[in-house]
Amino acid sequence: MELKQDWITEGTVDFEYKKYRLLAYLQYAQKVFGKRKLFPTLSDLVAHYRHVTSLNKDKSLLFDAFPAKVTKADFKKLELQYKSLIADDDLMREVQEIIDFAIPNIKDTLNDGRDLYESIEPHFDITSIGISPLYIDEGYTLINTGLKKKADIYRYKISVFEKAEEVYRGVNFQFVETRRRSLAITYEQMKLDLVKRFKTLPNPATYLITSSVKYPYIETVIPIAKRLLIRYVSTSEKKD
Repeated sequence: MELKQDWITEGTVDFEYKKYRLLAYLQYAQKVFGKRKLFPTLSDLVAHYRHVTSLNKDKSLLFDAFPAKVTKADFKKLELQYKSLIADDDLMREVQEIIDFAIPNIKDTLNDGRDLYESIEPHFDITSIGISPLYIDEGYTLINTGLKKKADIYRYKISVFEKAEEVYRGVNFQFVETRRRSLAITYEQMKLDLVKRFKTLPNPATYLITSSVKYPYIETVIPIAKRLLIRYVSTSEKKD
C-alpha cells in the first residue's frame, strides 16, 4: 500500500477522508512491521513525517503543494496566469486540521518502526575477511543469515554525495552469486575465488555480514546489511 507524499493536498481536501486514508496506511505499516519487514515502509514514514512537519512549520510550502488553476491562457505570448486554490480560508483550516492529526499519528508509527529496527540490528555482525586494502569503498560483501550453509555474494560500491551542505554515503549492491559453504569452501576461499575470476579488483575489500536469526531478506536483511557496511567502512577510514 502506498501513500503519496502529496496526499494532504491531492484531490478532495476533506478531514474525514484524509483521516481514513492516513489511518489505513498506518495500519498497513503496522502489519508490515509485525512481519519484521522494515523497508521501504520505515524510510517512507520518515519522508512523510518530515514532509508534514515542514508543511506545519512553513505555511508557504502549502502554496507550492497545492495545484494551480489556469484562469487565462495567452497562447500568443505563451503566458499562463494562475489563480491559487488556497486563497480559501476554510480550505486552509481543513488542511491545518489534517496536519494536526497526521503529525502525532505518523510519529507513533514511525517510532514503532525505529524500535523494531533497533531490536533487529544487534543480531547482525560484520567482519572483514582477510587483510583489508587501503581502498575499501569498493569490494565484496558476503551475507549469511539464519545459519544457512550458503552465502549470497554481492559486489558493492560506496558513493559519496552532498546535499544541503551535508555529506551522505550510499552503497550499491550488485549480486554476483550464491555459494554453498563446506570444509573446503570457506569464506576465505570464496574471496580467493573472486580474486581469480574478477581481475578488476585484484585485492578487494571483502566483508562478511551474518545473523543467526532469519529475517525477511529484501525488506530487512539487505537494507540493514547496507547500513552496517557503510558504517563499518566509514569507521575504518577514520581510524586510518
